[in-house]
Amino acid sequence: MFRKTQVNQDAGKKRAALAALAYVDHGMALGVGTGSTVDFFIDALAEHGHRKLRLVSSSERSTERLGRLGLDVTELSAVGDVDLYVDGADEATNHLHLIKGGGGALTREKIVAGAARKFVCIVDRSKLVGRLGAFPLPVEVIPMARSFVARQLVKAGGQPVWRKDFVTDNGNQIIDVRNLEIANPVEMETRLNQIPGVVTVGLFAHRGADVLLIGTDDGVEVMT
Repeated sequence: MFRKTQVNQDAGKKRAALAALAYVDHGMALGVGTGSTVDFFIDALAEHGHRKLRLVSSSERSTERLGRLGLDVTELSAVGDVDLYVDGADEATNHLHLIKGGGGALTREKIVAGAARKFVCIVDRSKLVGRLGAFPLPVEVIPMARSFVARQLVKAGGQPVWRKDFVTDNGNQIIDVRNLEIANPVEMETRLNQIPGVVTVGLFAHRGADVLLIGTDDGVEVMT
């Protein structure tokens, strides 16, 4: 049963990733996210036929994968605004609010998303939820502030768990917050980002997706 479910999810991820290629234009500045769904997008991008793309990556992991396929990555500071950002999500709602950061790249993902004129999020059907929060909310923290931030997260109603043996590309640590009631994602994002020592949180509500591509068994659903 697990094997069948995983195959179905992978098929949905690939359908969504391939659908995102329709948004890629020749010569654009393209932001590339991180994760298993984005891996399908990166692999397809290498065969896409568009040239002179200026690629910006949200993680060392994606940069490495792009490089292996012969695709050069440019620093965001050299590009300026990004025309299009394509990334996945751990959870997504009909309001295009997201939880991201399961892979630990949430800060760079949020930076590239913020610099993008259009954010296309690619997911399989399992990622679509009525309310965010079943997936533990990642919070990137300065190492010295980890215990302090964790106490504030308890006060916010969550159960913080330190992601041991993991360091972000920025040299920081991740706290995954379980059982957090996220009735208002915009307010929650603002509240948690104000805790001293928090670099950023994996809530993408202030800057959610512009387009959500959902890979299903039958094709791809589009939400805007």
